[in-house]
Parts: sequence; structure tokens; C-alpha cells
Amino acid sequence: MSGHSHFHNIKLKKGAEDAKKSKLFSKLSKEISVAVKDGGTDVTFNPKLRSIVDKAKGLNMPNDSIDKAIKRGSGELEGATFEEFLMEAYGPDNMAVLIEGITDNKNRSINEIKVLVSQKGGKMVNEGAIKWMFERKGVIGITDIASKEDAELLAIEAGAEDILWEEENLIVYTKPEEMEQVKKELESFKIDFANLEWVAKEKISVDEEKCNNFVEAIEDHDDVSNVYTNI
Repeated sequence: MSGHSHFHNIKLKKGAEDAKKSKLFSKLSKEISVAVKDGGTDVTFNPKLRSIVDKAKGLNMPNDSIDKAIKRGSGELEGATFEEFLMEAYGPDNMAVLIEGITDNKNRSINEIKVLVSQKGGKMVNEGAIKWMFERKGVIGITDIASKEDAELLAIEAGAEDILWEEENLIVYTKPEEMEQVKKELESFKIDFANLEWVAKEKISVDEEKCNNFVEAIEDHDDVSNVYTNI
């Protein structure tokens, strides 16, 4: 995700025009299918699937499309076999970048993204050169908060590792394995999203316009699911 706030990015996705929304739904379909393949079709026992389905519904993805993606993942419907990949790079201004993707042809996707990163002023690095700068965390976004003090207190009591305000919205960070339980404890609030993400241990200052343009170009690739940075 780019230098914009979590909530700004969600708002942009919800308001995307039809062509972009179609691409977004295609990416979500692949994520759903992989989650089903990894953990089964029952969202009760597959928190990864539950998180992605909630995300898809929040972005107004049609239920029929979600159901078909689940059936493709389980083998009930025919479809391509997808696998996940993670790439590491430096972007403009030495911005650290992690690129998550899902593809039915790993070699093709990785080669295309390598070319794209180079064209946009970045540089690929070896596995592990960037990843250590990030931690895997649960990230929960809460909106429509009446009392900031109450929200902070409940988040901490629920097991939040850290909290961050984005204007009037609260971001709650958790251990990956505790995200679903913390989310459940916070259901009295309006939860806008709950995702597993790579979160930078330290942030750097950069030319935001240049770096955001780089991130948006990578995010636009059909096989890229998420882009994480340290800005």
C-alpha cells in the first residue's frame, strides 16, 4: 500500500471505476481461491478466508463471484491453479518494498514485475534483504468512533500490540494469530477492514509523489495483490 492512509486507500478502492473494480475483483478471486486451497471452505475454521471474504464484501464484490472463487479453490469448479509469491525491492529514494502476488505462472509474473520495477526506477534485491525491515501483523481499522478514549481502552484490553490514529479513525495492530480474536472483541465498533499485512518496523521520509507513483504502477500489475513500503 502506498503512502496514503489505510482508510484513504479503502475509500479509493470502493469508489473505483468499473474497469479498475473488475481488476480488483479478479485479484480478490485469486486470493479467495488460494485461501480455500490452503485452509478449506469453512470460514469458521479458515480465518484467512474469512478475512478476505469480509474484505471482498466490504468492497461490494458480488456474492456470486465470491462463491465461484471458493468453488474454484475447492476444485468444485474448474480453473487455473494459483500460487503465492513474495518479492523484495528498493523503490525511489531507497524506499523498501515488499510485493505480494498470486499467479498461475510464477516465472512469467516474476519476470514481468522485475522489468516493471526497473522501468519505474526501482531495483530488485535478494530474498531477505528487505523482509527483515517488516513484521507480519494483524491490522484492524475502526471508524465512526464516539469516544477515542473508550476505543483506545477497549483495543488495549482486547490485546492490541499497538494503536495509531488516522484522523478520526483508529488502526489496531495485533499479532497475526490473535487478529481474529481481537476483531471479535472490537465488534461493538464499526470495523472497516481487518487484514494480515507486512508492517515496516521503521518509517522513512521520501518524495511521496514519486514513491506513490512507483507503488501504484506495481499495484496495477494483474498478479500483484499487495505492495508494502516503509514510508
